[in-house]
Amino acid sequence: MRLFAVFFLFLSVLLISAGLVNAATIHGTIYDLSLKKLSNARVEINTSPKQFMVAQNGTYSFNVPNGAYKIKSSLVQGNTAIASVEENITVGRDGSYTLDLILFPNIEEGVEDPGIEVNGSVIDENNDSILWIGFIILFVSGIIAGLAYFLKTRKKEAIVSEDSANYDLDQVVDVIRKEGGRATQKDIRKQIPLSEAKISLMLAELEHKGVVEKIKKGRGNIIILKKK
Repeated sequence: MRLFAVFFLFLSVLLISAGLVNAATIHGTIYDLSLKKLSNARVEINTSPKQFMVAQNGTYSFNVPNGAYKIKSSLVQGNTAIASVEENITVGRDGSYTLDLILFPNIEEGVEDPGIEVNGSVIDENNDSILWIGFIILFVSGIIAGLAYFLKTRKKEAIVSEDSANYDLDQVVDVIRKEGGRATQKDIRKQIPLSEAKISLMLAELEHKGVVEKIKKGRGNIIILKKK
């Protein structure tokens, strides 16, 4: 009887310790590029041992101890990952941590080159001449387009100075509303010829006022207009 009591006490301490170690929860929602919830995306986190799950309803959740983690998510069709994302998060204390994931298309993965058919024959990658000609044409076209865009941007900046710009917060909101209630910070700057720093300050003020919500994605931001 005494041995059973000691075993029960040991088991209780073990369960309590396990609860204390995994007292933090990382959870979130998985979206596609248009901010629609994705189902059946695979999510994994590099705990020890590694945890993974399939987010059938578009949400995921992991119980983890404190530490720094990398969360990966991918959407697979057949044997090819058509969209994926990788995010880092640090858990410094117990509690709940929300990390939404936005999957970006894997444009270069799983693409096969069928060749170019001319007069019934297929030109494969051994015929370098035509491939190089196409590459050079694309390269030169890209340089010309980039130069034209650069000159056009410089001309706009010369005409419209930041100090005299008449764009205000309401006009930033109008741009987001025109884009369907969500827009990237880059798209907003394309329609309002102000510097990136100025746009960032205006968006920060709108976020402080509760007008918009900012979702960090890589080096950019996606701005969502909150519904009143």
